[in-house]
Amino acid sequence: MSPELSIKLATAVENMPAFPKSVQKIVELTRDVNCTPKDLVDVIDKDPVVTIKILKVVNSAYYSLPKQITSVNHAVVHLGFNTIKNLAISIAAIGTLPKHNAAGFDVGQYLLHSLSTAGIAKQMVNRLHDTEDVDCFIAGLLHDFGKVVLAQFMPLEFGQALQTCQADGSSLHSALQKILGIDHAVVGAMLVQKWHFAPELIETIACQSDVEFQDTSAIACVFTANQISKQLGFGFGGNPHIDQLPDQIAARMGGSLDDIINSTGNLNATFEEAKVFAKI
Repeated sequence: MSPELSIKLATAVENMPAFPKSVQKIVELTRDVNCTPKDLVDVIDKDPVVTIKILKVVNSAYYSLPKQITSVNHAVVHLGFNTIKNLAISIAAIGTLPKHNAAGFDVGQYLLHSLSTAGIAKQMVNRLHDTEDVDCFIAGLLHDFGKVVLAQFMPLEFGQALQTCQADGSSLHSALQKILGIDHAVVGAMLVQKWHFAPELIETIACQSDVEFQDTSAIACVFTANQISKQLGFGFGGNPHIDQLPDQIAARMGGSLDDIINSTGNLNATFEEAKVFAKI
């Protein structure tokens, strides 16, 4: 990476909005094995914006709860700690997305893809014994966030990469490498580092384009979920190219991409939940 590009990317990442402090605290809590539902509720209750948005989603027709939920505490009781935690983090991520960009990048479809990948990655964990303390929902949600940075702050180059891969079916990763000399995984890792996520999660995002050189359960879960989301058409992150699973990921996950899709169950339900989260 040239010094000029390095400075330009660092400036772009710095100009991205920060996560709300309450959600940063939630991320910290998720690393604490002793965290209780009450700890989560106490943090969310102090942020009225996040509270209102959570209650809006919880009371949507998708969940069809028997009565209206009026507190985060009741939301946790009905939907569980992890669903409310993931919802709060999704709210924060969505809040950082620009409404428009000059690259022609469809942020709405990108969001559906990211939320679907997050939900599928969470399910992929069930196939493994260990994910090295990486929250695969968060990693799946943020795995492509470098695209948002590039679309917003380097729109000409990113727009050219989008056109290239959609014209010839190549990967967005390779198109960006040719045009910029780096890809969106590198930029995404810089962003989540700015957001103070754990080093293991930063590595998971940074290595999504170089999975053959890193062999961890979390990378396997997120990479697999990303390809499944693309193959099933759950949103669109700008990249039409679908990668088959490298040997070491197939070994960890227990089969090929088609094998995993066929044995996972109803993934359409995950996409429907992603649609609900996307409307926050």
